[in-house]
Amino acid sequence: MEQMKMMLVDDEERFLTTTQKLLNKKGYDVQIASSGQEALEILERKIIHVVILDVKMPGMDGIETLKQIKSRFPLVEVIMLTGHATVESAVDGLKSGATDYLMKPTGLEELIRKAEEAFEKWKRMEEKIRLATSKKYMKSPREILKESEPE
Repeated sequence: MEQMKMMLVDDEERFLTTTQKLLNKKGYDVQIASSGQEALEILERKIIHVVILDVKMPGMDGIETLKQIKSRFPLVEVIMLTGHATVESAVDGLKSGATDYLMKPTGLEELIRKAEEAFEKWKRMEEKIRLATSKKYMKSPREILKESEPE
């Protein structure tokens, strides 16, 4: 069974390192990135299932990072995290493909619960793709017989 790989993206270094240590102690494989650009670079190199993404960051903000992630890595589930939530940013994030939206401060258990839900969603989508791909290559007995008939 595949273990969830997640990435925390936030410009607050203390939040990143503390949360990563706590999640690692609970057995989770966690990458960290301090900017949207760094997150995209990590996604190019590593398999990540769930991204926990801060909305407000210098440079590429969370909404732009989300759009880039969904464009380039559509199966990655993204949970938006912010301490400055507005209805507009929540709606914009969800419209852009975010799985969920969390407010800071978020407890570790809540963050884990949301990440696990997002990972379950990822697994369901992965299974649908796997089935669709296998059906594409599997032939029905009728197709096999038709191919073996002399022309």
